[in-house]
Amino acid sequence: MPVSADPLRLPPRDKLLLAHERLCAAYACPIPYFHGLDPLSELVSSLLSHRTRNADSGRAFKALRQKFPTWAAVRDAPTHAVQDAIAVCTWPEQKAPRVQDVLRRVTERRRAAGAPAGEELSLDFLAALSPADARAWLGQMPGVGPKTQAAVLSFSSLRGRALPVDSHHHRVAVRLGIIPESLAVGPSHAVMEAMLPPDWDAQQVYDHHEVLMLHGQRCCFYAAPACERCQVLDLCPHGRARLGGEPAGASVTAAGRPRPSAGGHRGPVEGEGVTGAAGKGSPDPDARPAEAKPRSSQRRRKSTKPDEGPTLFG
Repeated sequence: MPVSADPLRLPPRDKLLLAHERLCAAYACPIPYFHGLDPLSELVSSLLSHRTRNADSGRAFKALRQKFPTWAAVRDAPTHAVQDAIAVCTWPEQKAPRVQDVLRRVTERRRAAGAPAGEELSLDFLAALSPADARAWLGQMPGVGPKTQAAVLSFSSLRGRALPVDSHHHRVAVRLGIIPESLAVGPSHAVMEAMLPPDWDAQQVYDHHEVLMLHGQRCCFYAAPACERCQVLDLCPHGRARLGGEPAGASVTAAGRPRPSAGGHRGPVEGEGVTGAAGKGSPDPDARPAEAKPRSSQRRRKSTKPDEGPTLFG
């Protein structure tokens, strides 16, 4: 793509594509998918991950699967038993009834749609829907917002074309000036996905999320970004301002951080999470080491580095 005399002043979509090109070179695209959970398991994993470190939500997911042989057993169990199984994650007293409610709703809606016996507690049927229709179906359930919808479609065995945005991804996009700081993580999903070329396949969309997320974890840290070694510094008003170049644009604060809510956090909210061992927001329940190499099949999703601040995963 042609590069402006001053890349800082590129239109947002052009800047996004140029950043994608450079970061894909830096982080070795195509990036392998880190696991292949079935979509219902990915949904439960995502629900457990809200406002929880990846290591903790991964342990909670494992404990849940070890205690209950099927998702139907989780659905029908006493809520206190589910809560005990996921006690390691944050707000288990809220997440246990939420998970059970979602499992009941999936069952009821699939039965109403005429799903055969034994298939009513499955989301495999989403493979036959368009990404927009699959998102809409998932979005009718409580706690299933844009991030969880995208995680189910992209990270699961569906391998759908959907763009998740976690707090690292969002932070990099804000600092580059691709989206305004006033655009929260949740609404940013639709805005950023609309900027992607329509001919990109699911792997390219996944790569886009992965490289921006990785850059946020490994270079564009929350409080002390390593601007001096950034591959997209010339595109970044925040970085150039930090290093004494041109002032940052109005959409970027000195810290490039999301504004805290006035009332603080009262519990798990879809679209929010805390960076943990690896960083997807929908954690890998089986294996997600903190510092996997870009081409490793083992992946990292949430970082615990103290200078990276809270994850706001959309």
